[in-house]
Amino acid sequence: MRNSGVDLQEKSLHERIRNDVERQIMSGEWPPGYRIPFEHEMTRQYACSRMTVNKALGELVQRGLIERRRRLGTFVRQPHAQSAVLDIHDIEREVQSLGLAYSYRLDRRDKRSAGEKDGAAMALAADAPVLDLTCTHFAGGVPFCVEHRIINVTAVPDAAFADFSEVGPGTWLLKMVPWSAAEHRISAVSADRKIATALGIAFGTACLVVDRRTWHGPDHITRVRVIYPGDRHALVAQFSPSQKS
Repeated sequence: MRNSGVDLQEKSLHERIRNDVERQIMSGEWPPGYRIPFEHEMTRQYACSRMTVNKALGELVQRGLIERRRRLGTFVRQPHAQSAVLDIHDIEREVQSLGLAYSYRLDRRDKRSAGEKDGAAMALAADAPVLDLTCTHFAGGVPFCVEHRIINVTAVPDAAFADFSEVGPGTWLLKMVPWSAAEHRISAVSADRKIATALGIAFGTACLVVDRRTWHGPDHITRVRVIYPGDRHALVAQFSPSQKS
């Protein structure tokens, strides 16, 4: 019969290894795609059996934080998010729900006239003022999605004074402006060179695109296009049978 003290020690050690690896991932120190130390290296580091290390890593595999690749090692998994098709979600919360550190970068901010294209899409006069924004959202230090947004300044005048350098426009709008209706359009595209560079993916990679327009009463508030690497994101719809009258 094994000594109970040894059993408790191994349990405590496997939890320590699991927690140490998880902390490195959650903090962003080990970003998606990072190869974590080999099992024999961790066995030496923690002065334990390989079975203890394997058990700790196995739990993290089941939780979707790491993945084992035969003959290559164990790697931090790319985040794979799910968002509701009919919901207007906050990208920051979406990233945090994956247990990854969120960061954001404003790439471009331009106040201009709507022009024909935006005017037609948002029922605006061609000379109506709009705010044109491009930004990148990161999960664990890795590009998560690219956002291109147009805001109707007439409907949301405070947007003209917001620089959006610290808070993303989507988060800002959800806090500042009520919306009464929304429209989603979901499609797939192959990454051109600009998108591939922005997302850190290969040219031609399949991407998931969500185009959305929102209204407050009769006024368009914003239209936005969000582009995700296709292998890191899924859309989910929940519904129930319609009631018969």
